Amino acid sequence: MTVREELEYQEHRRLNPLAAFADQSKGRPMPEEMDAEEVRTCYQRDVDKIIHSKAFRRLMHKTQVFLRPEGDHYRTRMTHTIEVSRIARTIVRALALNEDLTEAIALGHDLGHTPFGHAGESALSDCLGKPFSHNEQSLRVVDVLEKNGQGLNLSYEVRMGIVGHTGPYIPETLEGQVVRRSDQIAYVNHDIDDAIRAGILSGDDIPRDIVEILGNNHSQRLNTLVCDMISVSREAGAICLSPTVEKALADLRAFMFERVYYNPVAKGEESKAKKMLARLYEYYIAHPEALPEDFQPQLSFDGMERTVCDYIAGMTDKYAVDKYTEIFIPMGWNVRG
Repeated sequence: MTVREELEYQEHRRLNPLAAFADQSKGRPMPEEMDAEEVRTCYQRDVDKIIHSKAFRRLMHKTQVFLRPEGDHYRTRMTHTIEVSRIARTIVRALALNEDLTEAIALGHDLGHTPFGHAGESALSDCLGKPFSHNEQSLRVVDVLEKNGQGLNLSYEVRMGIVGHTGPYIPETLEGQVVRRSDQIAYVNHDIDDAIRAGILSGDDIPRDIVEILGNNHSQRLNTLVCDMISVSREAGAICLSPTVEKALADLRAFMFERVYYNPVAKGEESKAKKMLARLYEYYIAHPEALPEDFQPQLSFDGMERTVCDYIAGMTDKYAVDKYTEIFIPMGWNVRG
């Protein structure tokens, strides 16, 4: 028995019968021959594929909530991704579900996010004349765009978990459903931290009825939500929260939309970011020859709009600003002699 086969065997011995087992995966878009000495299960391989991708590395320079904040301690899309992964793995470990599948979904769920967070998503929706959804773009990144158009060829369960982390589609696996809920738990709580750091909120601003249920600080809220999900899901055989905690989380999310996500102080620069991305989109539509060389072949089979959208969606905040500056801001004349 190989190391991989031993790991797969151990999954069946220790995991919940409702877990997604690696040796029962529905497979990859393109079959891959398994090396006889391969020591990783299919989901472990997917974790490594994602971590070593260019799209994953770019997450460290993409906005979470606050656009290009001054300070080292604000969340980025990368730190958000790591927090989601840790919350989700804590939950699935307690439920005896598949941690490797959970980690792969969590690490890949936001690979398609635009520069400047949801402002970029909104800008590209306006440019395309139809909704741009970062979860669908994340799937496109792993299926098509990575590795110079080859994609990462991930397992079905990972791919469906990524596209189902938000939006109408609910992942088939319990692991995917845990990541979906962990994403909500993570961003609501860490965005409170960042809003307090930015002076937009104080801890006393959170409504008392929410505090009484979830707790008075970041650690207490996370502990309440994670422990409640574990205990309730164990009894229900499905991923869920108790009605009281579910309502408190929904109320907290509504509070955050009112006080932070739509706050003109927090979002004061978003209109500039959206205009900047719109101008970049218009420029590359008019000048497709200016697209990088590795995007040129895509023009012939995906068309102008889709290719330009993919290019802009993959930009980091800094790269978008740099390209805008390069194209639209006059540079000083350097005279030598």
